[in-house]
Amino acid sequence: MRIAYFDLISGISGDMTVAALLDLGVSRQRLRGELDKLKGVDFRVRVGRKSVNGIRAGRFQVIAGKGQPGRRWSGIRHLIQRSGLSADVKARAIAIFSKLAEAEAKVHGVSPEDVHFHEVGAVDSIVDVVAVAIATCHLDIDAFACSAVPLGRGLTCSLHGVLPVPAPATLELLKGFPVEDARLEAENVTPTGAAILSVLVSRKGETPAMCIDGTGYGAGTLEFPDRPNVLRIVLGEAAPALGRDRMLVIETHIDDMNPEIYDYVLDLLFAAGARDVTLSPVQMKKNRPGTLLRIVAEPELRDALAGIVLRETSTLGVRCYPVERLVLRRSTQKLKTRFGTLTVKVAEEPGGGKRATPEYDEARKVAASKKVPLKAVYDEVSRCFHA
Repeated sequence: MRIAYFDLISGISGDMTVAALLDLGVSRQRLRGELDKLKGVDFRVRVGRKSVNGIRAGRFQVIAGKGQPGRRWSGIRHLIQRSGLSADVKARAIAIFSKLAEAEAKVHGVSPEDVHFHEVGAVDSIVDVVAVAIATCHLDIDAFACSAVPLGRGLTCSLHGVLPVPAPATLELLKGFPVEDARLEAENVTPTGAAILSVLVSRKGETPAMCIDGTGYGAGTLEFPDRPNVLRIVLGEAAPALGRDRMLVIETHIDDMNPEIYDYVLDLLFAAGARDVTLSPVQMKKNRPGTLLRIVAEPELRDALAGIVLRETSTLGVRCYPVERLVLRRSTQKLKTRFGTLTVKVAEEPGGGKRATPEYDEARKVAASKKVPLKAVYDEVSRCFHA
């Protein structure tokens, strides 16, 4: 799986993102050719290089024609939809601007359709967003991750007047993202940059396990005293979030035993270290209904577990064979919920996402004590984990 990691050294903006993607190897000619399909916008682009603290980084600038109008979200959406861009590029660009519209609408207390873009709706922002969509689709990236977001502080001027940094829309877009104080008196994360992250990124705050194929640097316009003002995007193949281990299967068919005994046998097997024990109905010789008893365990437990089966059941023999398991990486953590703090198992999925499941016995006790359905406890864990 191809993954891109946004290393937010000093923040993110639309032009920095495009510059970093170009530095990764996106063809300038192809990008310009695709941007030409965006009709109704008067602009040209300038692509170059800049040395930032000794790092050679890409630069991307949009030069807008004079007299560009402000635009509503509906107008921007129509502009993208009627372009000659591919369906994937259109969908990604519209998704980013849709996030911007929703954030601005919430901040200003209006409907997204009524949002009138000023800074965000300027030609350079439209081109930045479309260029990001073009470049990320061109690179065939399957998943995106990012570091914690470094936030500046202070005040900035806008057509609405003086606003705090980060801008209100930026914070709205960064809900669910880990952030940190960059100790910079600057707007180092723009609403456009935050919208790009909010749409693309599914894994936040940590570097994914990956085999690096390339690195791109996109330069910003400001200079900071304590860090290079660059966005770094690392591209590579994600290491599968799978562990491997060797296990042993021990199994036997039984058709002549009192079924009441099975519960006792399973308790003994689990107590002796079996990883899993299952019972499955089977049809045996002479059309007799029977049971397949199957155990999965570490190979070194073979004799002990086989001894329990041979001693406690009516079978005359067992089969043993090695198997290899592929397992998700997992961990245990505490999660605060409205039912209290619960222990949850966190599994890391191959695509980079994570899911959490409560410990059954603990969840059962909580459901009984709170007099709520057990399903409600599971739903609450999922909601809190992904909040």
